[in-house]
Amino acid sequence: MTYEAERLYIQVIMEVCNMNSVKSAIKNTVSISQFNRGQAGKIFEEVKREGSMVVMKNNTAECVLISPDEYVKLIDIASEAKLLSQAIERLKNYSQANLKSQADVYKELGITAEMLEKIEDVEIE
Repeated sequence: MTYEAERLYIQVIMEVCNMNSVKSAIKNTVSISQFNRGQAGKIFEEVKREGSMVVMKNNTAECVLISPDEYVKLIDIASEAKLLSQAIERLKNYSQANLKSQADVYKELGITAEMLEKIEDVEIE
């Protein structure tokens, strides 16, 4: 993995967990015993409001609860980091000599101008 991709993964962790300071770490921590006392609804509301919470069990982080919005954000950033890493790897093997023109690709695949003209426009929503 490249430095830039690693940096993005770290950014993901920082953003999703929202743990940029000791204060936010303490604020976003909940004991597993609170779930056992029937406070799950209250905890889930706080997760929606804050974005994430760390669930502690025996003074050890057991899991992280994140809101659906934060989860989507995490997946998007992780996907972008993976794509960036792939692009960087591909650029390492880039060579002007290996490039093909559009006409050469069409010829190789047997695609003609007439075939392209017959294709109807596609509307993407």
